[in-house]
Amino acid sequence: MTVTSVPAAPRPARQLLAASVGNAVEWYDWYAYTFLATHIAGQVFPRSSGNSLVPLLSTFAVFAVGFFMRPLGGLIMGAVADRHGRRAALTLTILLMGGSSLLVGLTPTYAAAGVLAPVVLVAARLLQGLSVGGEFAASTTFLVESAGPGRRGLFSSFQYVSTTIGQLAASGIAAALVGGLGERQMEAWGWRVPFVVGAALSLVGFWIRRGAEETLRPTGEPAGRPRPGLFDALRRHPRESLLICGITTGGTIAYYTWTSYLPTYAELNAGIDKADALLAGTLSLGFFALLQPLGGLLSDRYGRKPPLLFFGIGFALLTVPLLRAIGDSFASLLLVQCAGMVLLTGFTSISAAVNAEVFPARVRAAGIGFPYSLTVALFGGTAPYVGTLFTELGHPGLFPWYVSVLCLVSAAVYLRLPESAHKELER
Repeated sequence: MTVTSVPAAPRPARQLLAASVGNAVEWYDWYAYTFLATHIAGQVFPRSSGNSLVPLLSTFAVFAVGFFMRPLGGLIMGAVADRHGRRAALTLTILLMGGSSLLVGLTPTYAAAGVLAPVVLVAARLLQGLSVGGEFAASTTFLVESAGPGRRGLFSSFQYVSTTIGQLAASGIAAALVGGLGERQMEAWGWRVPFVVGAALSLVGFWIRRGAEETLRPTGEPAGRPRPGLFDALRRHPRESLLICGITTGGTIAYYTWTSYLPTYAELNAGIDKADALLAGTLSLGFFALLQPLGGLLSDRYGRKPPLLFFGIGFALLTVPLLRAIGDSFASLLLVQCAGMVLLTGFTSISAAVNAEVFPARVRAAGIGFPYSLTVALFGGTAPYVGTLFTELGHPGLFPWYVSVLCLVSAAVYLRLPESAHKELER
């Protein structure tokens, strides 16, 4: 039998909560690792003689390993969602994240377990990367298929609302621990607390997701037709897969530049105080979360192409002047970050809907998951490294142009993209 997405669920609030709580937990765990990297480094990796940066570099290398597991997670968990239902994939991804978070929290120190300590940490990060990649594929599909008529953009916007909530929660808890505990306590056990909390939160998310309505149902299918295979989306829809890459390239480099790398960029290139840079980043993230539902609603009314072009052309033209406008003051950085968040909302608030509208239900999750996660790994995950590399090579001014060019490429894709906001979701 075939499968098709069912009409809108009778409990839209429950559907939104089911998708959002898991997504928030996933990203809480993901960002907690980043915020606590310096504390993890000294406990899990041996110090190289004469070079105290080796543990930290090793910790970020493990972070990168997790990033490049995301395409595999998008492919595998997307196939699970297409074969066994969205809810099955969503419950599996949140259990994987909870287990990997607990594993990070229980990772032994290098002093206690030797080489086993980094091995355990690597295994945990591999599971986290697999889970995050699968989470986007499944939750994107689930959110959009749960939406009622004329509400796909609005539901789509909660993808980044929940991501931002998870990021802010990780930042807040990490900051509270660092501020409330002494350095010795943080090194001994404090860095483990956020990961144990993340594991507990994943159980709450699992319980909520178990009660969600499935958005994929079997219907009559031609006899003998198999369920979609792991690579069916890539084999049968190569153009659509490339389209997802084109849609995502500019959006992911802009997102990671503005939400993750900009404080560091301001410190390195404008002399902004680290505390001011982090505060500006936190305030702009809160502003960003509030913008998302508005962007989704506008796209439901006026279409997907106007906000996408607003984002793509806006970033292509304004990235260089915006980044050059960052002075050595908190106010200048906050204004630049908020201006970028307004432009970025044209992409983030509707990316889930745009991606879901590209593929039929039978291969929608896997069709989105692999090309999206691969593009994020190649362009989004590397944004801080590319920006830092340009600075180290003595050419920091090249990074804004790099962002602009990639956004221009995506803007060209948006120009040719068929308008899909007011069409029925393909079954």
